[in-house]
Parts: sequence; C-alpha cells; structure tokens
Amino acid sequence: MARAVTTNRKAFNTFLAWTIGFLIFFPILWTILTSFKTEADAIANPPIFLGFDWTLENYGVVMERSNYARFLVNSIVIAGGSTILGLLVAIPAAWSMAFVPSRRTKDILLWMLSTKMLPAVGVLYPIYLLCIQLGVLDSRLAMVVILMLINLPIMVWMLYTYFKEIPVDILEAARMDGATLREELLYILTPMAIPGIASTMLLNFILAWNEAFWTLNLTSVDAAPLTAFIASYSSPEGLFFAKLSAASTMAIAPILILGWFSQKQLVRGLTFGAVK
Repeated sequence: MARAVTTNRKAFNTFLAWTIGFLIFFPILWTILTSFKTEADAIANPPIFLGFDWTLENYGVVMERSNYARFLVNSIVIAGGSTILGLLVAIPAAWSMAFVPSRRTKDILLWMLSTKMLPAVGVLYPIYLLCIQLGVLDSRLAMVVILMLINLPIMVWMLYTYFKEIPVDILEAARMDGATLREELLYILTPMAIPGIASTMLLNFILAWNEAFWTLNLTSVDAAPLTAFIASYSSPEGLFFAKLSAASTMAIAPILILGWFSQKQLVRGLTFGAVK
C-alpha cells in the first residue's frame, strides 16, 4: 500500500514538473513557430499552431535589414566582459566576507542585495549624464562596467554562500604551509569552488545577455546588443509579429544553446553545498 502511494506521488510530481516546464517553455516555442509563419498567419484568429505554410522569408528579411553579426558580437563582448570583471571583484569580496567576517558582514550583504530593489529608472538620468561627461555613451566599456555593477550583489551573494561551505581548516592548513593570499585564492579556494564559480558565471552571463533597460537607453549604434536588435522591429507602422519573432529567435538562440549544454554544470553549481 505504502509503495503504491509512493509510486503515485512520484508520478504526480513528474507530471506536475513536466506541466510547469512546458508552460514556462511554451512562449519560447510559440515565438520560434511564429518566426516561420507569414505575417497573415502570425496574426490569424484563432491562432494557428502547426497547420501553416512554413517559410524562411522572415529570416531573410531580418538578415538583409540588420547587421546581425555586429549585434551578436556586442552582446558577447558586453555579457562576457561584465562577467569576467564581476568575478575579479566578487571572488575577493566573497572570500573576505566568508573567511574574514566582521560584525557588519551580514549588514553589508543585506545592503548590497537591497540595491537590487532600487528602480533602475531612478538612477538612469545621473548615469546617462555621467556617460556623456566621460565620453563613453554608446560604448561597450560603459555597458560592461554598468552591467557588472548591477549584477555584482548577486555574484557576491552566490559566491559567499559557496565559500561558506568550504571547511576553513583547509585554508588554515595552506597558510601554515606558507601559502600566500594569492596562492590561497588561485590554487586552494578557486579549484574547490569551481562548481559555484561556474554557476555564478553562467547566471551573470545570462542576466547580462538578457538585459534590456540599460542597453536600450545607453546604446544606439556602436554598442547596441541583441536586445536593441529585437527592439528595432517595433516601428511606427506597427508590429510585424513574424519578423519580430524571427529577430527574437536569432537573439535568444545563442543563450538557449549555451544553457542547454551547460545545464548540468549550472544545476550542480546551484546545489553546491546543499548537502554537507
């Protein structure tokens, strides 16, 4: 009897998980399907799910109208640069908070996290003026620094959580053997926290890749990433849903592929330290 209840519970949990997963993935699936429709089929009522004439015309129009490669390179540089720069700052910060804590460490962590609750539009104007004064408006450098600062609290929090699970005795033993602070960070701490660092890096890369508010307001031509590429298909003449879907599919495809191949590492990192 107990075994039957357990089996039914597992079956229900599996069904529930697949249902939730499908509901989350469905908007992406619908966007991909719409990208292969004509504009007439894209706005048909009732909606057409699979019974439509498939076409690659939208992708051809998108490639002819926009320099997709330039937007893609900008996204890679901005997301990758902000991730690398963020790790260079977050790893030492998380190390000091995890292994050399003060009475105010928890307060500092909470304060850092509270900055994520600040509406971005509240600081847009001063940052916009600052970029103009420094001559970095519509530049990759500005976007790398800004996105790094925006995501830094999350990176520090995640790394702090992972580092707290590492036994401090190991680091003390390394110090007794004469390891310097640099050697402790590079050769002891970093290799042991690779799953956590990898998941932090992947999450930050995804957040930076998907960032739209700052990229749309602080870039126009030279540093415009794929989020601006998508927004360019909203015109005064109206929305062309099929072409917009094609542009969206081309923008999300790289990050979907990255997420698919790195999902095991991401899950491993997010559960790192869950079981002692």
